[in-house]
Amino acid sequence: MPAPSTPVLPQPEPMAASLRLALPNFRHIQWVERTVSTNGDLLARARNNAQPMARPWLLGAHLQESGRGRAGRTWQNRSGANLMFSCAFDVFLPPKQLPTLSPLAGVAACEALRELIGPAHRNRLVMKWPNDVYWQFSKLAGILVEITRAGTAHLAPDHHVVIVGIGINLEDARALSQSLNRQIADWSEIAAQDTQAATACTSNMVAAIANAWSASFNQAVRDGFDTLPARYACSDALAGQHINVLEGGRIVRAGIACGINTLGQLRVRNVEGETAVSIGEISVRSQP
Repeated sequence: MPAPSTPVLPQPEPMAASLRLALPNFRHIQWVERTVSTNGDLLARARNNAQPMARPWLLGAHLQESGRGRAGRTWQNRSGANLMFSCAFDVFLPPKQLPTLSPLAGVAACEALRELIGPAHRNRLVMKWPNDVYWQFSKLAGILVEITRAGTAHLAPDHHVVIVGIGINLEDARALSQSLNRQIADWSEIAAQDTQAATACTSNMVAAIANAWSASFNQAVRDGFDTLPARYACSDALAGQHINVLEGGRIVRAGIACGINTLGQLRVRNVEGETAVSIGEISVRSQP
């Protein structure tokens, strides 16, 4: 097997310059050496009346001092070992449909990253509901979706700003697996097994995901979420698996994962019937 190849992170300004060329529809692109949280920075900017409304925005950082994952978790990162950025989008959807953007963001990111991998290995990159990206059985990337109202008066009732952040492991998978006590993957592992993935550069990875999010959110606003279950099914890591749904560390439901519905909820079937799950941590269990 060839030696792992880790994509190199350029210095912040060259990285931002590359992304401005690759993402001409984005109105503000910035990449910094370090910040507290890219999601937090964009949330604050969106709520600030003094900021211009024109979006999308993109903000990336080599290091996040207090990067956040789902459920308030801290995102462990090291400069150069993780690809971390957030985007802000205007969406026009009723509040009841906003939670569906979380699995949609995961599907779009997974689809974008699959295009950077050779056809023979693409199906090894999958999505675990609600929006984690896995390389086989190990987590490669996590996504955090947060929603706010823009800080400008007289907005339409269905106008929201969606902040989507992602952290992708470029290397350090072995150390992270040990410290977190669960299987972690990184892009260098994929690059060692796939020649197309070995040629992927970090700016192309960012641009592919940012464009996928923008296109998917625009399509959802225009056409709704009818195509989401079928898109999810193409990369579903849980399909047919016996799972436990946990809340606060306690099992609240168990059954077989059967994809998602048009609200982005996970469908779980057992002897009592089918239930749509909106929140919870998913644990795959051994089949009885």
